[in-house]
Amino acid sequence: MKPVTENYLKLIFNLQQNHPGAVKPLLISKSLEVTPPAVSEMLKKLADEHYIEYIPYHGVKLTKKGLIQGQNMVRRHRLWELYLHKILGFPWDKVHQEAELLEHASSDDVINKLEEVMGFPEYDPHGDPIPSKEGIFPKALASLPLSKCKVNDSLKVVRVSDFDNEFLHYIDTLGIQLQQHLVVEDIRSFDHSFLISIGSRKETISEFTAQHIFVIREGN
Repeated sequence: MKPVTENYLKLIFNLQQNHPGAVKPLLISKSLEVTPPAVSEMLKKLADEHYIEYIPYHGVKLTKKGLIQGQNMVRRHRLWELYLHKILGFPWDKVHQEAELLEHASSDDVINKLEEVMGFPEYDPHGDPIPSKEGIFPKALASLPLSKCKVNDSLKVVRVSDFDNEFLHYIDTLGIQLQQHLVVEDIRSFDHSFLISIGSRKETISEFTAQHIFVIREGN
């Protein structure tokens, strides 16, 4: 299978996880930064090969065949991201592009060994779940965006959106990592920015940033 095909199936799988139901071609176009006509042509090929089905006036949905392949690519990507971060020491804002290359060049035997060497991990460096080779996802944590929290909430970071490497680098400069403990000190009414405590330090973050940091309340 060509890398471009694998990338489409991986993206559609991820989009289906976050947007239940059919996936709009325009959303695929924006995510891949590819023109709508080029996306339409590729989707037609995927449909002809029975990886997706078109749902009139709604969008596309993975078939069982497409679901298996898309999930497999997500597994490969997240395992490589974790290996690069945990074993090789790459910062979490540098692992995505390297994982994009490695996921297409690895055999299933290599991926399975990678998973074994790392102790069958459940989450990647950003807190996203890693499916097992049987396609089983770890139990989802009952997390919520930091933006939904209240003053005096004591929290633990369990996931950070990895939509942009610059954003991840910014989060890193704040000293925010997975399993980091935070306390909401104040929420400013005029712009909904958050004043948070990170250990002995205090930082102000925007509402947008808070929307992309996922936490659980302490004790959960």
